[in-house]
Amino acid sequence: MAFRLDPTTAIKDPHGISWGMHPITWRNDDIPEVGAFNTLEDMLLDLADTGYAGTECAGFFPPKEEVKAAAEARGIAIVAQWFSSFIVRDGVEAVIPDFEATCSYLEYLGATRIVVSEQTGSVQGKRDVCIFTNKPVLSEEEWPVLAEGLNRLGGIAHEHGLALVYHHHLGTVIQTKDETVRLMELTDPARVSLLFDTGHAYVGDGDVMGLLRQTIERVKHVHFKDVRPKKLEESRAAERSFLDSFLAGMFTVPGDGTIDFTEPYRFLIDHGYRDWILVEAEQDPAIANPLQYARKARAYLEGTLFTD
Repeated sequence: MAFRLDPTTAIKDPHGISWGMHPITWRNDDIPEVGAFNTLEDMLLDLADTGYAGTECAGFFPPKEEVKAAAEARGIAIVAQWFSSFIVRDGVEAVIPDFEATCSYLEYLGATRIVVSEQTGSVQGKRDVCIFTNKPVLSEEEWPVLAEGLNRLGGIAHEHGLALVYHHHLGTVIQTKDETVRLMELTDPARVSLLFDTGHAYVGDGDVMGLLRQTIERVKHVHFKDVRPKKLEESRAAERSFLDSFLAGMFTVPGDGTIDFTEPYRFLIDHGYRDWILVEAEQDPAIANPLQYARKARAYLEGTLFTD
């Protein structure tokens, strides 16, 4: 096992993309018992061993000093962290203190972006609500409230050396292609960028490239996760929640599902994207061993994406 990321054996993208893997592969913040046996150290060792250069922060992480020391010891970059905003529900002024604190935390860790998702009315964390038929919708009066609030937060993020990247997400007010495009049109490109997520695009719209083509100029962060079509249809038929859908195996790593990643990868490259892509697999780590799936994803990247 490699105890520190070795630059000679790390993933080398021929086009200069930096590759990492999201901590949700090891542990889930929304259901704390899922993956509770995994620690920050377990994750960092797996990342170093499989050649992924970065990751994001998670709720199970220890105090920031320990995170910084551990990540630096393993040679792994901390790239970003999720932030749940409630701009529409509470007003942006109420959101700013926690947002400022998260930005300061990420600045200390050397991160470059903060992932924001508006959670007003969200059903993504409710296990008794079907994710496929019950998403919240913004009223016409609420759209400018969200957009103006995000512009405020984007300015604060920049003061900490961070890009605000908005995450379109199942079960939230910004889920579909049309909603995501509209949000980008209403927000300031200098303050608000986009996190493009293949898994959420596919499940939300049945299409990956439609959203990417319309928002490519705003994309500053990317999550690559795959979808198992049979598990998706099972979850639709069973009217499962988001959490129960991924526990049932709806998502997996690139190369293990139905999405052909060569098209979004090539599109990103052709449009000059050279930042981070994080592999994601929202699964139960007791069933889907994180180290094995990290290796499986790397094999797909090197055997398929990097050879086109």
